[in-house]
Amino acid sequence: MSWTDDRVARLSKLWADGLSASQIAADLGGVTRNAVIGKVHRLGLSGRVKPAGKSGASARRKAPGGRKPNGTTRTPPRQTPRGTGAAGSKPQPHEDVLLKEPVSLEAPDSRKITLMQLTETTCKWPTGDPTMPGFSFCGHTSQEDKPYCEFHSKLAFQPASERRRRR
Repeated sequence: MSWTDDRVARLSKLWADGLSASQIAADLGGVTRNAVIGKVHRLGLSGRVKPAGKSGASARRKAPGGRKPNGTTRTPPRQTPRGTGAAGSKPQPHEDVLLKEPVSLEAPDSRKITLMQLTETTCKWPTGDPTMPGFSFCGHTSQEDKPYCEFHSKLAFQPASERRRRR
């Protein structure tokens, strides 16, 4: 099937009349809904006229007396005051430090090793921007079975309950 001038004109008219792509495809014959959508896009036909009939959601009538069509009553959603939890408790202030154990706020001085100098026993905590000169890794001795030194492990591996508290 090819798009002749007559078919393109018919497509444009049907699109402007508000028919769906599926309806246009059925009317034209020999094309799929997706082919119609693609052609509409290539032609730049964006403005649509709303169909004369009401759409499915707006065409449904509300039952009298605030009842849904199935007979149940409508209840408004429960609202809680802003800044309170579901139970109405006061919001908890965010903690600056999420760790249970006190940790020095200063990271150990980086040994500034390169990627080629990393071993199984060196801390692989990156420092700086990888796309910029001067990018390096911490390089301190890593903990057993972990990729980072003690300080960076405490930053990277926080218990889930501690992370949730921050949210």
